[in-house]
Amino acid sequence: MTKELESFPYQSLKTQIGELLKQGREQAGKVVNTILVQSYWQIGRQIVEFEQGGKEKAEYGSNLLDRLSKDLTLEFGKGFSRSNLTYMRRFFLEFPNREALSHKLSWSHYFEILKSEEPLEIGFYTKQCERENWSIEKLRLRECLHS
Repeated sequence: MTKELESFPYQSLKTQIGELLKQGREQAGKVVNTILVQSYWQIGRQIVEFEQGGKEKAEYGSNLLDRLSKDLTLEFGKGFSRSNLTYMRRFFLEFPNREALSHKLSWSHYFEILKSEEPLEIGFYTKQCERENWSIEKLRLRECLHS
């Protein structure tokens, strides 16, 4: 390596480029998470509207989620288990106003929050994660404390 490349200006250049890459990757991750959250909300909405077929309540006894899970997994790969589709459906039902969804929270945040059956708890943890910038690990830790 030449003397110039070992110098402080080169190290500074490399550090600056590294920071730009880190920032770009972080921003890309946020955009991907936002799109994923919006997509899963839309999937939940589509499922609910299909189930209800224009009625106020869904007709039960349908194997819709089982069939969708198999078909979507075949066509699009992992991520469409019956359980995941159930959470997407619940996501729409618990957060019916798409504009109120937080851009600070990932699908993993919402997935963990939706494990609660209590609307007040869901609202509380959604706000806490948003305000306090909770990680998924911190959110999971609260589950251990309440178990």
